[in-house]
Amino acid sequence: MARTVWDSSVGKKTVMAVSGVIMLLYLVAHVIGNLKIFFGPDEFNHYGHWLRTVGEPFMHYEWTLWLIRVVLVVAVVAHATSAYQLSRRDLKARPTKYVHGKPRASYATRTMRWGGVILGLFIVWHVLDLTTGTVHSGGFQEGHPYQNVVDTFSTWYGNVIYIVAMLALGLHIRHGFWSAAQTLGVGSRARDRALKTVANVLALLLTAGFIAVPVGVMTGVVS
Repeated sequence: MARTVWDSSVGKKTVMAVSGVIMLLYLVAHVIGNLKIFFGPDEFNHYGHWLRTVGEPFMHYEWTLWLIRVVLVVAVVAHATSAYQLSRRDLKARPTKYVHGKPRASYATRTMRWGGVILGLFIVWHVLDLTTGTVHSGGFQEGHPYQNVVDTFSTWYGNVIYIVAMLALGLHIRHGFWSAAQTLGVGSRARDRALKTVANVLALLLTAGFIAVPVGVMTGVVS
């Protein structure tokens, strides 16, 4: 039954919607945590340590964090795989382009696929930069997330990569939230306006919240 559901377009859209909701909940928690950087290095570094001790003593050191990471990896892979397969299915169903375009389609809708690619590449860079320190500029310091964040956003390319990715994220959320609501049966003609308003506000707040960190470093508010 699981294979039958997965092979259907409705099943893939449902997987996309559920995995998208999981990632959205994570992003809300993540942006709240990121904004702690404005309260100083002690507060932010303590938050970084707390993430590794959540659930102790029932959970061992970093077990909860690794559980969250595993769930996120599964969600990202499921989201990307279903999106790719649905895209391929759409192309096979319509091998030739429409004579007339779809002027009513929003900019976010037209850029969902490229936005997904940008976000996928960003996630890889972000992990290598601030989690493993592999591509980090200026000496990665384990257990000192405040200094690592300041180092990253003290470089022009770190700011460009991050801000471009967050703008893509905002567009992705703006369309994806409403689309997920339709797929999961939450949307209706009567609720469309409210859902689109929530999607716009959520996308704006998350984008602004994430971008506030590099802007804070660039302006010297965070240093």
